[in-house]
Amino acid sequence: MQSGLALGLDMVRPEADFYINELYPINFFGNTVYITTTHVCTLIVCLTILCLTFAARRAVLRAGDKPSLFATGVETVIGMLVSFVNSSMGKKPGKKYINYIGTLFLFVLLSNISGLFGLRPPTADYGTTLCIALITFVMIQYAAIRYKKWGAFTDLFQPIFLFFPINVISEFATPVSMSLRLFGNVLAGTVMMALYYGLIPVLFRFGIPSALHVYFDLFSGAIQAYVFCMLTMVFISDKRDGK
Repeated sequence: MQSGLALGLDMVRPEADFYINELYPINFFGNTVYITTTHVCTLIVCLTILCLTFAARRAVLRAGDKPSLFATGVETVIGMLVSFVNSSMGKKPGKKYINYIGTLFLFVLLSNISGLFGLRPPTADYGTTLCIALITFVMIQYAAIRYKKWGAFTDLFQPIFLFFPINVISEFATPVSMSLRLFGNVLAGTVMMALYYGLIPVLFRFGIPSALHVYFDLFSGAIQAYVFCMLTMVFISDKRDGK
């Protein structure tokens, strides 16, 4: 029974590939590290963001009295971003975080939907989501120290000093929970699509993969990007307002 199951898994693995593949070995101070699919896909996403940024800047600067359709779209998206951040953080504080929230949303969104273009989403690698969450964690703690001064440390002893260990664990649980939430949802979609392509015969694939990609990559990816950015703004505002 076990040998039959192992044979079946071996037959599926060539097509149902949802693993992080090692592409190129590099000797780093006597240790071998690898360029993986995550590095390549992350680079592609970053280059895409740079190209979109330069194209958007050029279109807006050349808009004049008769802006192009692309320039109008860029201004509309920026307006929606400003409204989104201001409604969550307030108009005055929101100005300081618009660039970060916009970049974060764009990176997470493009990473999540990269599966539509045959890439393995970088956010399906916990190393990526943890790094993003740690950057957000630093932003949260910076906001606490900036607005509360020493209150950021004394809050760890509230309501009584015996709660100090629990409060510390609660602070460090923030990046862990945010990274695991994003990683788990994106990885689940990646695994489901890989299993579908690996298990379903070619004759039964027509039409169905499109609907699955729309849900797992586009819809779920957009929702997860929104949730991650919303949690970032909520946590920063919570530290700033001292609630």
